[in-house]
Amino acid sequence: MEALNTQLFLLLNAPSGLHGVSLWIVTALAEWMVWLIPIGLTSLWLLGELNDQRAAVKALLAGVLVLGLNQLIGLAWFHPRPFMLGIGHSYLAHAADSSFPSDHVSLLCAVGLALWTSHSLWAKRLAGLLLVVTPLVAWARIYLGVHFPLDMLGALAAAGAVVWLLNTFKGQQLSRKLADSIDAGFAIIFGQKSS
Repeated sequence: MEALNTQLFLLLNAPSGLHGVSLWIVTALAEWMVWLIPIGLTSLWLLGELNDQRAAVKALLAGVLVLGLNQLIGLAWFHPRPFMLGIGHSYLAHAADSSFPSDHVSLLCAVGLALWTSHSLWAKRLAGLLLVVTPLVAWARIYLGVHFPLDMLGALAAAGAVVWLLNTFKGQQLSRKLADSIDAGFAIIFGQKSS
């Protein structure tokens, strides 16, 4: 499996000498698309109705849980990044931590799937954007040399598991309680309900 992972990485990794506009565009995909999450969730919470706010909280919870799960996976099974092994070309500065699974792709996918499974039209639209961007980010992070292809499959599995848990009865209750608590906090801070 490791040999296949390396072969796929070498097929997708950027050639030597990548620079200029090409490097800038791929770096923007790899690094900046994740900012759609805080912008989108904040907009859903501040501008949306009750269903939009609940969707934003569920998605936020999905993001926090998947990043926590990724940390546990990285502690249990350390997998070096390509540049740590001297494989391919690296164009993105990154800490020498475990590559499996990809945090960026896990986060985008978990938040996107959580929004997609909500009851909010605006949340589903944001989900569509995030789920379209996710494979582009996955490709860009491999292309720039900081992840292997199997890191992306691990990210999809982690995101799917977290969203599945959040869609259980207990997970839905937790999301609603958290949304109500945040709403109550807004009422105390700003003197009125946010919804």
